Amino acid sequence: MVLSKPIRSYQSIYFLGIGGIGMSAIARWFHVNGYEVAGYDKTPTKLTAALQDEGIDVHFTDEVSQIAETYQNPEETLVVLTPAIPKDHAQWAFFQNNGFTILKRSQVLGLLTEEMFLIAVAGTHGKTTTSSMVAHILKHSGRNVAAFLGGITQNYQTNFLLNEPSENLQEVLCVVEADEFDRSFLTLHPDLAIVTSTDADHLDIYGSGDEVLKSFGDFVSQIKPDGTLFLRNGLPLSNQTRAQIRTYSFEDGEYHVTDCRIADNRFRFSIVYPGGICEDIALLVPGFHNAENAVAAFAVCLKTGLSPEEIRAGINSYRGVKRRFQYHVQQPDVTYIDDYAHHPTEVEAFLKSVKALYPGRKITAIFQPHLFTRTRDFQDGFAESLSLADRVILLDIYPARELPIPGVTADIVFDKITSSEKIQCHKDEVLALIQQELPEVLVTIGAGDIDMLIDPIRGYLESRVSTK
Repeated sequence: MVLSKPIRSYQSIYFLGIGGIGMSAIARWFHVNGYEVAGYDKTPTKLTAALQDEGIDVHFTDEVSQIAETYQNPEETLVVLTPAIPKDHAQWAFFQNNGFTILKRSQVLGLLTEEMFLIAVAGTHGKTTTSSMVAHILKHSGRNVAAFLGGITQNYQTNFLLNEPSENLQEVLCVVEADEFDRSFLTLHPDLAIVTSTDADHLDIYGSGDEVLKSFGDFVSQIKPDGTLFLRNGLPLSNQTRAQIRTYSFEDGEYHVTDCRIADNRFRFSIVYPGGICEDIALLVPGFHNAENAVAAFAVCLKTGLSPEEIRAGINSYRGVKRRFQYHVQQPDVTYIDDYAHHPTEVEAFLKSVKALYPGRKITAIFQPHLFTRTRDFQDGFAESLSLADRVILLDIYPARELPIPGVTADIVFDKITSSEKIQCHKDEVLALIQQELPEVLVTIGAGDIDMLIDPIRGYLESRVSTK
């Protein structure tokens, strides 16, 4: 990746797909650092509204007339593109036909992080929570941190942390969620890296699980030779890097959990590390998988020079990421939790943790499959993991960037679910179903637009509880 001139020589940055969680973080970085920033996205969202509130121009049609004059000089404007933009997009065609420099988000992120001390968190599951936890621990401990994250943190209400100005950028700790989608993480050359998982996913991009694993091998090969890889124990990447390797997991590895118990809806545990044991961890964000994420965050923060006491204080004050095990109603008779899980492994980890937190209570799971290809490729895994719930309400597949595939509907999952109660319905029928039977523990799961149900469900459950 080579620019004809330094990125700092551009005055204006135009984003095609500015409303994405990763794109918006980079847009904010440029805006805060004095660049003119604007962009297109397909639909208005809370995230695009937040960008507009911060003074960034966002519009929702691809007409070339929407591009302000500020962004029409190819010598002064850099264009940042998300892979989700269709090839027939009018503004993209304008920029291509008029000699603009157009880079993918991942390429720009690679350029921005070159001069900082880079901590990259990769994995098919857990990278958003782990990277945001690392960023919070470092910031909570007073370190100079920049962070580009894949979710809105509850502590800071943003997916982007801006570092304090520094004459030596190598003193800035830059935490990046390293996304394997479209092989984006191969633009990064970390000083420290975490790999949480390498399960098959994005098979519409990769074609096979072997190709996914190969891509992770390519990623860890780019860790600096004097750097360190914190690898979930058992992942087959040890011979793919020149960096030092440290292993971790929930149960074993050089860093692992001990004395795990559940009290007051918190997972409480200690972390074993090569130098001793860090006791009294009390994680606000529940889940066995989140305890394991905390181990990885502990390990990498220890490597940066933080003390175990500083790290414990950071973990214990970490409030999580929106749509990751996020509580919306916590009452004696009813609990409502929302989670972004969209892969069978994630659904299984989430539901097992919910069952551990609420033994003996009936769990109702509302799930929206995400992508036709993912539903097709993992139909058995989805059915098995969803069957952990007592009652399953299955929605239609959310297509995102994909066109329908003949024969691939939610039916192929529904038919294999073994829960004692299961229902299929459309999204707009969910509230009526919930009104028929007040759930004890209700969870919404998925990466599509199922989050549009959160406010109506929360409002209904709170009104029912208040009138009891």
